[in-house]
Amino acid sequence: MSESSAFDTRSPVDPTEGDSTPLQAAVRAKYGARALDVLARADGVQSAPSSCCGGSCCSTTAGCDDAITGNLYTAEQAALVPDAAVQASLGCGNPTALVDLRPGQVVLDLGSGGGIDVILSARRVAPHGKAYGVDMTDDMLALARRNAAESGVANLEFLKGKIEAVPLPDASVDVVISNCVINLSGDKPRVLREAFRVLRPGGRFAVSDVVVEGPVPDDLRSKVELWVGCIAGALERSEYLTALQAAGFVDVDMTPTRYYNAEEIGDPALTAWLGTLPVAERERLSKAFFSAFVRASKPE
Repeated sequence: MSESSAFDTRSPVDPTEGDSTPLQAAVRAKYGARALDVLARADGVQSAPSSCCGGSCCSTTAGCDDAITGNLYTAEQAALVPDAAVQASLGCGNPTALVDLRPGQVVLDLGSGGGIDVILSARRVAPHGKAYGVDMTDDMLALARRNAAESGVANLEFLKGKIEAVPLPDASVDVVISNCVINLSGDKPRVLREAFRVLRPGGRFAVSDVVVEGPVPDDLRSKVELWVGCIAGALERSEYLTALQAAGFVDVDMTPTRYYNAEEIGDPALTAWLGTLPVAERERLSKAFFSAFVRASKPE
């Protein structure tokens, strides 16, 4: 399969236009601040990492071993990328460990952040394959390009764009990955349609994302969202699978990889409320939020 350096990267929707929703503005501000924080530490301007463990954001920060973010990448994987790429990761899974990538393939990472998954993917599809990362945040793009340069990996490219309007042409990639970014979109069906559009026939969709199992009370959802900090807007499992099928995908599958126990929030009122529920319902709600590996294929 040929490299894609000659791609016309014009998007069907201008990816550089301003934020169209408050959610996009909030995501851009949060992720931009994270990138600047990591860059400052890399340049020695800030000596200690800002607190990210404990649910203020999703990350794979070294030493952060909480229920959401800890132990996502192996030591071997972390050794293949600059430390700043690990520090900037805002995911809750590791799609690169769960998908089979082969030399010569073209990979696209939706919401590529500091670039860790793009760099790892580019190494696996080398020498003739290529990995693309799409992100809407300028500071994250600057950090990702810096990390790529430090890693010495050349078969990759970071593009400015929104995951609702991917700046790549139809049928141009073999595998679409993402690390807990689709849940942040205000138009998830459109994201899935874009993933389908850019995939070649027979291409694969393989992402980590945060999912909700069954209906949950609004109050519980809001408390968990505040705790985790990166799952606002997570789709319910059946909605996610239905949206994939509506976009045209087949062989749709979802495998939970990490459950988030609501009782770990540490809210006495929430714990007391859960204790009033029947055992079966309490157990269901305590594990209603989880990260999952979501797989699907574009028909041949």
